[in-house]
Amino acid sequence: MSYSTTVISDQYDIAKELTCYLQSTAIEISLVNMHTIERQYGAHYTAQQYLYQLLSGKLSVLRVTLSLPFDSSRTKIEAARLATLKAATVWQKRQNKQSETTNHAVLVLDIHLTDEGRENTHAASDDKKYKNQRVKHHFGARYFMEQLVLDTDDSVQRLQVFSWQDWHSTLEALQTPCELWRFLDYHLEQLESAINGQVSSFETETVLVTQFLNRPALFAPAIVLDNALIKYNIQDAPNPALASMTLAYKNKSITAQMYHQHLQQAAHLWSQLSAQMVETSGEKHLDNEDKAVLATGFIYWQQQLLDESLFSRHELVRTLYKHPKQDPQLQQTGYVVHQHSYESLGRHYVLIFYGQEAEGRNGKKTIQPNLSKIAQDVATRLPIAELHHVIVLGIDFIKEAEDTFMDIDLWIQPVNAMTQRERHLTKQLQHLKKQTPK
Repeated sequence: MSYSTTVISDQYDIAKELTCYLQSTAIEISLVNMHTIERQYGAHYTAQQYLYQLLSGKLSVLRVTLSLPFDSSRTKIEAARLATLKAATVWQKRQNKQSETTNHAVLVLDIHLTDEGRENTHAASDDKKYKNQRVKHHFGARYFMEQLVLDTDDSVQRLQVFSWQDWHSTLEALQTPCELWRFLDYHLEQLESAINGQVSSFETETVLVTQFLNRPALFAPAIVLDNALIKYNIQDAPNPALASMTLAYKNKSITAQMYHQHLQQAAHLWSQLSAQMVETSGEKHLDNEDKAVLATGFIYWQQQLLDESLFSRHELVRTLYKHPKQDPQLQQTGYVVHQHSYESLGRHYVLIFYGQEAEGRNGKKTIQPNLSKIAQDVATRLPIAELHHVIVLGIDFIKEAEDTFMDIDLWIQPVNAMTQRERHLTKQLQHLKKQTPK
């Protein structure tokens, strides 16, 4: 353990994105036996539970802040940390018995050393400053193999424990709620494997997240969707970018690091664009609709945009930034690109790049009022049984002096799931199309 005053920012993209999925304000939690721990170690604690409804499932995050006297020894800090951890696992066991709805449960333990409220602070000492240092600590697989051996049954393992530092560095590295969800699956598997096999598979959670992001398996969900799109005749061949990235990660080549940077940059850009699109859409409707209803609706829209993986965001951003390289004539007249999500087979994008003639066929004045009709038409024609949302983006590239920026109109159209009969007829239609020469 070490003492640290370093502050990790909570303003990175995924921290903001998770607030879109928050079900309510933080819930104050009382942990069993913590009053005894507070007296024994001269400590003070607070605990809040945050409940998120991600599109992949429910996530519970229990944040516990433990404040100890500034002069606490390392032995005392470790004993208080272990006692707090056991109190949290007891609380989690009770939660598991009451409800089985939470798919992932996380404990984030934040430890501080402070002299707040100490009797040795004299009012006459103006130069005496209030001390508060965050204790930098880690868990890793070995901690649960050696320190918490008696508490490693299935119910406890559902509570995944992170230090404050490791949790925030994990969020910052993962970038998207999709990758966070899959990492928690992976973390749980690795932890259970280490405990059962008595082999420490990772030293810290920060090390594990780096391992997670460098695996070819990172692209496995996208490959599944890529194959499904080919079967549905939405595309003719495998996505070459997906194939290249998977191969680079598999061979651990130099280009893998370049691809990783591209994925991270695209994820950041998509997060910014999503916020701008939803905000702009909200402003256009504020005068005509109830603000509370609109806020709920646009949060739902934002969730659909943010529910995209690193690779899916990469492909969407790549499509947007291909526009300046398109043929000038095409840019002049405007054009349409269909792009499918690589996170959810049921989410389809229609990107309409407005022509430079505002009142032309693909001009902004012509297209913008009809985004909802376009979405409905695509939903009717698209032969995907799993289709649940069509997202239409009206994209206008605006040049001002030497700068170019995008103004994007947004419409998201929910699509009712197909009945079994409709699904059967769709498959028959696809079969007939395959038999008919192009």
